[in-house]
Amino acid sequence: MKKSDKHQKILNAAIKVFGQKGFFNARISDIAKEADVADGTIYLYFNNKYDILLTLFEEEIGKLITEIRAAISQKSDQREMLYIFALHHLRLVIEKKELAEVLQMELRQSGESIKEYRRTKFADYVNIISEIIRTGQENNIFRRDLKPGIIKRAFFGALDEMSRLWILNPSHKYTVEESAEAISDIFLNGIVAD
Repeated sequence: MKKSDKHQKILNAAIKVFGQKGFFNARISDIAKEADVADGTIYLYFNNKYDILLTLFEEEIGKLITEIRAAISQKSDQREMLYIFALHHLRLVIEKKELAEVLQMELRQSGESIKEYRRTKFADYVNIISEIIRTGQENNIFRRDLKPGIIKRAFFGALDEMSRLWILNPSHKYTVEESAEAISDIFLNGIVAD
């Protein structure tokens, strides 16, 4: 097995184990068993559990950033861009439930390495929203008196809460599309210029 394949196999196993047991209850041996590798093999690729978690965040959020940027680059209307961001974020919960659980729950942990992570790649992800807002303000689509930093947190907070609902209650009655549309619509009607 190629080194990159084993690296990914360990990450995939970690997603499953962290999703089922939670980060703090998961052990390296659990991940090794799920990945069907020896415990020591994990340490050839990662320093510890935190290193695995941060690599997961870095790689998976990186993929999401790339996907969203590619999708919004095809649009010229910032209102559509907000909807696309919402749609991609919410689809993650449906298409990659275990990963979404890990991202949703573990980003709230108080460990120093997690706090540091939130200031880096995750900030890049959420900053896509404020970039869309700033551009929309420059194009007179969005009100100029509103602060993009506040809007991004409020918009992401709504998406985050909807994601949490789906993780905690998989039998929810809302579709991804209608949820993304409703959240976008609520924010757009509140921030669209006359």
